[in-house]
Amino acid sequence: MTLLEALLLGAIQGLFMFIPVSSSSHLVLTQHWLVTTGSSLPGPETAEMIFFNLVVHLGTMVSIVVVMRRPLARLVRGTFRELSLLRHRHTLRHLIHLKLMTLGLITTGVTGVLGLGVREFGTDVFATPWAVSLLLLVTGAILWWSDSVTTTWRGAAQMTVTVAVIIGLAQAAALLPGLSRSGLTIAAALALGMHRRMAAQYSFFVAIPTIVAATGVQSLSLLDHQGGFAVGWDAYALAFLVAAGVGAGALWLVLTLLYRGYFRIFAAYVVILAVVTLVIQPDYGDPPALEEIPVEEAQTHWQTAPITVR
Repeated sequence: MTLLEALLLGAIQGLFMFIPVSSSSHLVLTQHWLVTTGSSLPGPETAEMIFFNLVVHLGTMVSIVVVMRRPLARLVRGTFRELSLLRHRHTLRHLIHLKLMTLGLITTGVTGVLGLGVREFGTDVFATPWAVSLLLLVTGAILWWSDSVTTTWRGAAQMTVTVAVIIGLAQAAALLPGLSRSGLTIAAALALGMHRRMAAQYSFFVAIPTIVAATGVQSLSLLDHQGGFAVGWDAYALAFLVAAGVGAGALWLVLTLLYRGYFRIFAAYVVILAVVTLVIQPDYGDPPALEEIPVEEAQTHWQTAPITVR
């Protein structure tokens, strides 16, 4: 991986992690484009690229902390302050920050439990171009609808376990290729009557433990890796910084457009992407079985095998 490739992939991850247009599909399409233009990019299942994905995801988590540092700081300070009030028999209903923290953990837990099943059975089933196109159209419709929501009444005090579970379900469903995590979680919150600012903040609050948990699970596959990495540490560092910087700008843009009700801009883009993905479906044919590939070609076979769009 060259520094230019690391910069490009880091920017793609940072830009589309928060813009509600399905980041994983853009990242994989970019990787595929690089390979078809002659890049020697490592395969997606190699330790190098698994670690690369962990690095850029952590970079985007830094973006959330930077852009939302003030509400995050209020949440953390308020939670610790309210923990000290529990001995005075305050009900959870009056401990708003502690309540939000607890509900956020419930949302993350629901996503984690259901997400394992979605990853195991759903991503391969729905990773065909026509299915991705269909789900992108669903994302576009949801984003278009979200701008039409005008009646909201639910603030932090009106948050419930049911709301947390439903948002967790939406976040788990977004693991399917073509569905946007931020788009689905924000739309679910708006459908439940949550104020726009609260919906956005809660969506990105729960993204932090979700990213941490996901990277932790994925990093388990690196425990058996022995030896060094073919990708240089300078490429990892550059990708991390670019993902964090671009992600901060993208998150600020998303929040600004959401508060003003301009999500239909993203809806139009998603619909166009869905049509392009549906129309342009290159026929790669069935890949040969691994045992049919000569040993000297086995390590590079992934470059000619079909790449599923995520």
